[in-house]
Amino acid sequence: MDTTKVLKRPVFLRLFGLCATGQPKDKTSWRIGEGTVEVDLTRLPELQQPERAVRLEDNAAGIRVLLVKGPDGSFHAYRNECLHGKRRMDPVPGAETLQCCSVGHTTYDYDGNPLTNDLDGQLNVYTVEQRDDALTIKLD
Repeated sequence: MDTTKVLKRPVFLRLFGLCATGQPKDKTSWRIGEGTVEVDLTRLPELQQPERAVRLEDNAAGIRVLLVKGPDGSFHAYRNECLHGKRRMDPVPGAETLQCCSVGHTTYDYDGNPLTNDLDGQLNVYTVEQRDDALTIKLD
């Protein structure tokens, strides 16, 4: 029996691939650098508490990052697309996992390894460097 914890969300939202994680309210809280995304944590109240996340997206630049603050306060960043359909991801509070916003509940650990649905490969995990209230996410 699979005991993986999942987000409980309406099927309607899952059918349309609508994730629970929002974008930052302050659009100036992050910017795209040369192969990086630079984040100003002082402008991101969404990430003040552990187990919170934001979507950093710029369609014109092809940037789609999920930034998660883990329960220990460390930051994790991912290319925000599931392996089986390129849908967005959401963190699962209390589980240190990520889950695809689709009906299938595909779940990954914080290292990007699939935990359900027997998928091959890993999520694209980005390196995050923190200096005071600034993060640098390396997109390579």
